[in-house]
Amino acid sequence: MKLVFATHNKNKLDEVKKLVPPHIELVSLTDIGCFDEIPETGTTLEENAKIKADYVTKTYGLACFADDTGLIVDILNGEPGVYSARYAGETKNADDNMNKLLQNLEGKKSREAHFKTVIALNINKEQHVFNGIVEGIIIKEKKGVKGFGYDPIFQPNGYKQTFAQLPQETKNSISHRGLAMKKLLDFLQ
Repeated sequence: MKLVFATHNKNKLDEVKKLVPPHIELVSLTDIGCFDEIPETGTTLEENAKIKADYVTKTYGLACFADDTGLIVDILNGEPGVYSARYAGETKNADDNMNKLLQNLEGKKSREAHFKTVIALNINKEQHVFNGIVEGIIIKEKKGVKGFGYDPIFQPNGYKQTFAQLPQETKNSISHRGLAMKKLLDFLQ
């Protein structure tokens, strides 16, 4: 089975490829010749995932899934949320995003947060939606070099390391994206 993952993000693609069984050929937007930056104009993670999946299915006629992920910090009224990738601006710079978040949390007592991934799958003329959530805290300084995005400042509950410090296999088994992907793969079985 060939399945398009609607992303240009190599880190995200590599992470997801490790979760997909060999009988599924996972290809990216680049692999199908789509170099467009699909606009994420939704006001929720689910809307953005659906927009991206629908764009690929309508334009290329291929089975496709797209995800949108947000880091939700309770004391900041859910920020950065749907704007996680561009929290510090349209350049989508991870360090700038983390620095802005850490600055906005200065002096705050609560640092509770959760990552949420929503995946929209378009297959056989139907759309299916899968969610994954992982609870944790935002630590005060960056730790670790693995992962991407906010991984160096997100410490999942039950662990003393950030996502950027954990082995990839551990992260994949507990992460928001890993949990949502497990639901998608269970559905495809």
